[in-house]
Amino acid sequence: MIFTYAIEHNLRFEYAEPAQDSVMTLYVCPVRDRAQLLREFSVHTDPDGALFEFIDSFGNTGHFLDRPRNHERLSITARSVVEVGPLASTPERLGPGAWEALQSAVETVELWPMVHPSHFAGRTPALDRFQAMHDIAPGDDPLASARDLCARLHRVLEYAPGETRVDSPIDRIIETGRGVCQDYAHVMTAILRGWGIPCRYVSGYLGPPAGGVAQCESHAWVECWFPGVGWSGFDPTNDTAADERHIRVAVGRDYADVPPARGVFHGAGGSMLETEVAIERIGEEASVMR
Repeated sequence: MIFTYAIEHNLRFEYAEPAQDSVMTLYVCPVRDRAQLLREFSVHTDPDGALFEFIDSFGNTGHFLDRPRNHERLSITARSVVEVGPLASTPERLGPGAWEALQSAVETVELWPMVHPSHFAGRTPALDRFQAMHDIAPGDDPLASARDLCARLHRVLEYAPGETRVDSPIDRIIETGRGVCQDYAHVMTAILRGWGIPCRYVSGYLGPPAGGVAQCESHAWVECWFPGVGWSGFDPTNDTAADERHIRVAVGRDYADVPPARGVFHGAGGSMLETEVAIERIGEEASVMR
């Protein structure tokens, strides 16, 4: 099946005092590849001005803006129309020799960064205790182990908006057992990398069911690389494989690489961000793999 989504992502920065020279990087443009077709995309800002597109080191499409004039707020609206699917099926297991094949593959330029610790996804004493407490350990097959970990994290962690912040370390959700999709993804990433499985953080959106409209926020999950399979997505927040409802925007080592918006400004006061995402599923059709 191919699912089509219309997405509107709004970000509103309110400044305590008039700001100037707001410089910002955006990751709000959905991925273009064999499994995801970007039919339409636009970004509008208030104050208006030039927008520059770039491709980062992970292959993501980003945008850069600079608003030098004084302004009390900065509004950004990104609109997309995306087709997702059909997706290739993933086997239940990889078979004999898979762990050895992984050890040989992770030395490549593409995979090396995704098997080593990063800012939000690294080994900590709290993570070691968490794994021991919940009897989390790799099995005889890497793919089956990743799938089991996805289910285990879904069972032992509680989804609790507002419990963590975007800059919370993984120890926060480990110690409280409560967090959001970003935290689930960071914990799963850190554990899998510790097992030697290349794992990358995915930012994006979760589409609504057929005929539905979702008022939501950005979503996050993980993708793991396996020999003979390539990248496969897992969503521990929902205990599911990434499917046609998962709309990918960017990939990186963790959230720090691909936040929807990141920047600085000159001004005496602070700023407050409000975000709003609306996703409409506008159609679907049967298809064979392209």
